[in-house]
Amino acid sequence: MYRRPSPGQLSFVDFYLPFGGHLSGENRWVKLAELIPWSEFEGLYAEQLSASQGAPAKSFRVALGALIIKEKLGLSDEETVQQVRENPYLQYFLGFHEYRDAAPFDASMLTHFRQRLSGELLSQVNQHVVSAALVSEVSASSEDEDEPGGDDVGASEARACAEDGEDVPHQGRLLLDASVAPVDIRYPTDLDLLHQARASSERILDRLYQTMVTPPAKKPRTYRQKARQAYLSVAKQRRPSAQLRRKAVGQQLRYLRRNLNHIDGLLATGACLSDLKPYWYRRLLVIHEVFRQQWQMYQQRQRRIDHRLVSLSQPHVRPIVRGKAGRPVEFGAKIALSCISGYALLERLDWEAFNESTDLIEHVERYRERFY
Repeated sequence: MYRRPSPGQLSFVDFYLPFGGHLSGENRWVKLAELIPWSEFEGLYAEQLSASQGAPAKSFRVALGALIIKEKLGLSDEETVQQVRENPYLQYFLGFHEYRDAAPFDASMLTHFRQRLSGELLSQVNQHVVSAALVSEVSASSEDEDEPGGDDVGASEARACAEDGEDVPHQGRLLLDASVAPVDIRYPTDLDLLHQARASSERILDRLYQTMVTPPAKKPRTYRQKARQAYLSVAKQRRPSAQLRRKAVGQQLRYLRRNLNHIDGLLATGACLSDLKPYWYRRLLVIHEVFRQQWQMYQQRQRRIDHRLVSLSQPHVRPIVRGKAGRPVEFGAKIALSCISGYALLERLDWEAFNESTDLIEHVERYRERFY
């Protein structure tokens, strides 16, 4: 259930401090709170929630503000809650009317905040904040005709040309760049990935065998101890040779293939995938794809494959080749950014690698629509 907060922007002067004093208007969180149009996006956020059923949900300002605090300060979910509890400026930023020495919400709520705030909504908020900041900079300067990039022809003149049907002159300064937003995963290797897949397949096999009404008289053998010893004998070496790594990968592939065949056999004799929790069912699908990719690379002696999986828990993550010294490959989402007068806008986010030059014209046209 969602209850809309009372309209109107809370003034930092009216924020009540039980120990006396007032908040400073020069604080960075007070200034940032004034830039974000909380009330304008309240309706889009409320559309995702029921108006009459369920417990009252946190407001849009609390949800977005908590995520901004977490990312800006680089905190964990638990530490974010503690910082909000201890800092009156952060509580004002979240829209509270007075300081309270209590946790405003549980740390697990940040997971729900991330799910409710879509990328499109965050992009709209970011664009509004950037536009408002650029307008305030232009109005504060003495040169009212200067456009955001700092060229000689201003935005007002460009709009006048557009209204008169004339061609708008080329103007503005736009910086475009592509980067990778790295995710928190362990650096993947084929051997580690297969070891994790094999261990997970053993747990799935155990679960299916336990839930069968009439299980086989003898439980299928997995040789898990031998498989683990074979993995550790190579993983503990500091610099194993390529031949030794290939041999270990082949062993783990055969152990994994054996487990998957056992799982198929149990399913054919009465086991049901519905007995697995959704987490383990998704993990089984990922394991099948990991085995297919790794087996193909092993058989063909290749080191790359399209849509390569590098994590069982985050199968959407892909390796992005950057070619940088020391870090030639990064793991995460590739992003295309545009920078206008020091303010960055996210133009594209994709978990698959893409050629940013194909979007150049689209990004320039989008810049023209936004500011001219």
